[in-house]
Amino acid sequence: MKMNCIAVDDELLALKKIQRFAEKIDYLNLLGTFDNALATFSFLRENKVDLIFLDIQMDEFTGIQLLETLKDPPYVILTTAYDEYALKAYELDVVDYLLKPIPFERFVKAVEKVYVRFLKDQNQQKQHQQQQQISTGNTSDQQNDHAEFTFIKSGNKTVKVYFNKILYIEGQRDYLQIHTEDSKIMTLLNFKKMQELLDPQRFVRVHKSYLISIDKIDYIENNAIRIKDKLIPVSTTYKVAFFNLLNNKNFI
Repeated sequence: MKMNCIAVDDELLALKKIQRFAEKIDYLNLLGTFDNALATFSFLRENKVDLIFLDIQMDEFTGIQLLETLKDPPYVILTTAYDEYALKAYELDVVDYLLKPIPFERFVKAVEKVYVRFLKDQNQQKQHQQQQQISTGNTSDQQNDHAEFTFIKSGNKTVKVYFNKILYIEGQRDYLQIHTEDSKIMTLLNFKKMQELLDPQRFVRVHKSYLISIDKIDYIENNAIRIKDKLIPVSTTYKVAFFNLLNNKNFI
């Protein structure tokens, strides 16, 4: 089971180091890197993130301020060149505190500590869901984790959408437009909710405004994807996660 993670640090070399380390650990899925804390808010709001590698000392908005602002933060590993924040870190219930320069062995130890908690929490959530299903007469046999379709509210209609017909989903201000092989469907659902409905092995976010079906890609050129007559950009924020997924599926 993979953990989705992001890294936040105003030092480019530090971000590259974390990216390099994360790529060596098979259960880490690095969704993106950010050079300031403020840039992470919209990403956390719309994406499922299990772990943040977070620098403390950053201009305008520190890592500590980010943690104090988040209502339900993911697991956090603080990364910093200063040791005077250790007490504050534990007050904020961070999992670990890494001093720069970070050795790979120490990085692995911190990540393993998070992964143990992550698996334990996942198991507890699964048991809780099973208990709820039993109490409502809705057993696991009645659940379909790989449904072929869903119903989407679109204006005054509720539209049946087959997952295997979705080409890509485009963000348009307060709406999402679902482009399928047959039609275009407007909905008020956000990207986070759509990603909860879709199989993460078949659909992936490649840009703040685009979520695409991997099976519908015609070709990839530089930092753009061609699907039918649409050229879709791959942004820096989502590039690592996108190409890691393709690599895991032996596409590249």
